[in-house]
Amino acid sequence: MILILVLLPACAAVSAYLIHSDRVRRVLLVSVSAAHAALVCWLWIDPAWFPPLGAWLAVDALGQVFLGITSLLFLAVSLSAVSFLKRESGTTRADPEEGFLFDNTPEALFTACLLGFLSTMTLVTTSQHFGLLWVAIEGTTLASAPLIHYHRHHRSLEATWKYLLVCSVGIAFALLGTYFLAASIPAGGLTSMTLSSLVANASRLDTRWLKAGFLLLLVGYGTKMGLAPMHTWLPDAHSEAPSVVSALLSGALLNCAFLAILRILSVTAAAGLGQFGRHTILVFGLVSMAVAAGLIIGQPDYKRMLAYSSVEHMGILAVGVGLGGLGDWAALFHAVNHSLIKASLFLLAGNILAVYGTKRIADVRGALRAVPVTAALWVAGFFAILGAPPFGAFASELAILRAAVESGSWAVVVVFSLLLAAVFAGMITVLVRTAQGAQSVERAPEPALSLVAPLSLLAASAALGIFIPGFLDRALWRAVMLLGV
Repeated sequence: MILILVLLPACAAVSAYLIHSDRVRRVLLVSVSAAHAALVCWLWIDPAWFPPLGAWLAVDALGQVFLGITSLLFLAVSLSAVSFLKRESGTTRADPEEGFLFDNTPEALFTACLLGFLSTMTLVTTSQHFGLLWVAIEGTTLASAPLIHYHRHHRSLEATWKYLLVCSVGIAFALLGTYFLAASIPAGGLTSMTLSSLVANASRLDTRWLKAGFLLLLVGYGTKMGLAPMHTWLPDAHSEAPSVVSALLSGALLNCAFLAILRILSVTAAAGLGQFGRHTILVFGLVSMAVAAGLIIGQPDYKRMLAYSSVEHMGILAVGVGLGGLGDWAALFHAVNHSLIKASLFLLAGNILAVYGTKRIADVRGALRAVPVTAALWVAGFFAILGAPPFGAFASELAILRAAVESGSWAVVVVFSLLLAAVFAGMITVLVRTAQGAQSVERAPEPALSLVAPLSLLAASAALGIFIPGFLDRALWRAVMLLGV
C-alpha cells in the first residue's frame, strides 16, 4: 500500500503528459489528488493496512504527520489549479511589469510535473534509508523546477536556474553529509543506513564523523528548507512561480526538508549528541527569523514578502526543535498551521495578481472593494500567519515561548518575541495598504473554485486554534517521541 501512495501520482504524471484533452487532464489531476488524500486518511485511521516495505519504506509517526499535510495541501491546490489553468492555458500574455509578450508552459507538462512533485514528496515522507531520502529530495527539485518556469520569460528562467543551482549546492552538501554519516559506522558494524538501524546502534557510531555529517546535512537540507543564510533561492522562486506552485513550495516542500533534518537529529540524539544538534538548529532558527524580519520590513512585492515570511516560519520551527521538549510538539504543530495558512495566502495572492496584474504592493489598493471575498480572506490570512488568535499559529508560537521559559532560555524568549513583533509591524503595514485606500481597479468577479481552497485551509487553521483533535495531538506526541532528547 505504501508503494501505491508513491506510484499512483507517478503513473498519473505519465498519463497526464500523454493525454491530449485539457478537460480530461484536469479531471485526472483532481481525481488522483482526491484518491491520494483518501488513501492517506485510510492510513491515519488504520496504519495496519500500510505495513513497511522492507526496511527502506515505512510510514512512522513523523512521516505520517508530514504526509498528511502534503496530501491535504495538494488536494486543495489541485482544485485551485483547475481555475488557474482555465485562465492561463494556451494564451500569450503581456508582462505587466516590463510589457513584453510571453507564453506559458504547455498544460500537459505542467500537470505532469505537479503530479510528479506529489510522488516525490510522498517518497520523502516514507523513506527510511538516508540514501533513498537524499534521492527523493533531489527528485522534488527536479519535479518542481519546470513548475517555477511556467511563465516563460527571463525572470522566471532566472528564478528557476537560481533554484536549481542553490538547491544543487545544498543537496551536494547533504550528499557529503550522508557519506560522513556512513563513515561514522564502525568497521564490521552496521550494514544498513536505515533510520531504525542507525538509531538502534547509535552508541557505536564514531561521534566525530557523526557531528560532521550532521552539520553538512543541516546545511544541505537547510538550504532546501529555506533557513538563512541558505535561503536565497526562495524569494525569487516564490515570486515568479504561479501562486498554486508557490503554495506547494512553501506549504509542503519546505516541510520535506524539515523532515530530513529531524531524521538526522533523531540519530544524533540517540548517539548522545542531542544538545549539540539542538543548539546548532536553534542558532539557525534565530538567524533565519532575524534575516526574514529585516527583509519583510519595507518589502515592495507582496509575493516576495510571503516568501520571506516562510523563511521566518522555518526559523520558528527550528527554534522550537532547538528548545526540545514541548518545543518539539510546538514546532510540529506550527508546521501544520504554517502550511495551512501560507498555502491559503499564496492562493489568495494569485487571485489578487489576476485582478490587479501586478505584484507591487504600492499598486494594490482598495482590495476590499475590488475583490471583497478574496480581500476578507487575505486580511484573515495575514492575522493568522502573524500568530493572532483564534488561529492555530497563535497556540503553536505561544507553546514555543512556553518551552523557552520552562527551559530557562530567557535570551531566546526576548529575541524570539522582538523578532515576532518586528515581522508583525512590517506585514500589518502591507495589509492596511492593500486592503484599504482608493480602489485602483474595477470590481472583478471571483470564481468560486478559486476561493474554496483558501477558505477551507484558513477555516481549518482557525479550528485548530480553538480545538486540537485528539488524533492529531496523539500523532504529534508520537512523532516527538522519535526525536529523542
